[in-house]
Amino acid sequence: MIKGIVFDMDGVLIEAKDWHYDALNRALKLFGFEISRFDHLTTYDGLPTRRKLEMLSAERGLPVELHSFINEMKQTYTMEMVHTQCKPRFVHEYALSKLKAMDYKLGLASNSVRSTIEVMIQKAKLAQYLDVQMSAEDVTIGKPDPEIYIKAMEHLGIKPSECLIVEDNENGILAARASGAHVMVVKEVDDVNIENILNMIQKINAEVSK
Repeated sequence: MIKGIVFDMDGVLIEAKDWHYDALNRALKLFGFEISRFDHLTTYDGLPTRRKLEMLSAERGLPVELHSFINEMKQTYTMEMVHTQCKPRFVHEYALSKLKAMDYKLGLASNSVRSTIEVMIQKAKLAQYLDVQMSAEDVTIGKPDPEIYIKAMEHLGIKPSECLIVEDNENGILAARASGAHVMVVKEVDDVNIENILNMIQKINAEVSK
């Protein structure tokens, strides 16, 4: 039986994937580098920024000594967009409030850094519903490794068989499945609504009870 739901953030609860892409490219362009849209969608989407920079160094010669500065500038540019574009979405406030009222344990697990997560979730008016918020700084290895989801479930006090993870991108889906939990794959943030979530939970519970 499902007892808890853990959400990814970017592309699931917050329409922020383009913000991260644009912010990192803005920082990379300071030094003549750029990630193409194709490479972003097929390779880099959902990875922590530090992992993206490591890949750029290995594959395209980005100097390692620039990582810290680029990462800092990327966070600055991201926060500029968050403060101007991140707003509450009724569909998500309603879904999380209903799930909370039904006594489901709720968590968030994102490859973003903690400061970004905290601001986004506060501005989206969702913090009050979440029992745990896991960031890239809370794990040794980010998604597609399952560590962040395993730790989130431990914090919530639930087993993988009792958890539904909501994800949208390949690296996150790989992490969610490797954690042993049930997975709900969404294509866009509006798919994350109370009807779809409860239908998925009902389907899982029905299969378990057979």
